[in-house]
Amino acid sequence: MQAKKSTVNKRKFKGTVRSSPGNKTLVVSVDTVVMHPKYLKRYKITKRYHVHDEKNQFHEGDAINFVECRPLSKTKRWRVVYPTTI
Repeated sequence: MQAKKSTVNKRKFKGTVRSSPGNKTLVVSVDTVVMHPKYLKRYKITKRYHVHDEKNQFHEGDAINFVECRPLSKTKRWRVVYPTTI
């Protein structure tokens, strides 16, 4: 029997860096527009994530992509996806 390799679908988000409180850590906010089920009015929800930036290259105001990963600290469960250069 061959071992079956499982593929894990990791969550991916795009957000804006709000602050960088420590070394290799970013606080990123993600805005989502949702619609109220009864009143059908659109409103914005902002959620903040602590993201690991291994290269320390992003600063406040930058737009970044990040994905889910293993826990890196008490609050960091996300890491930056660096753009690939060709």
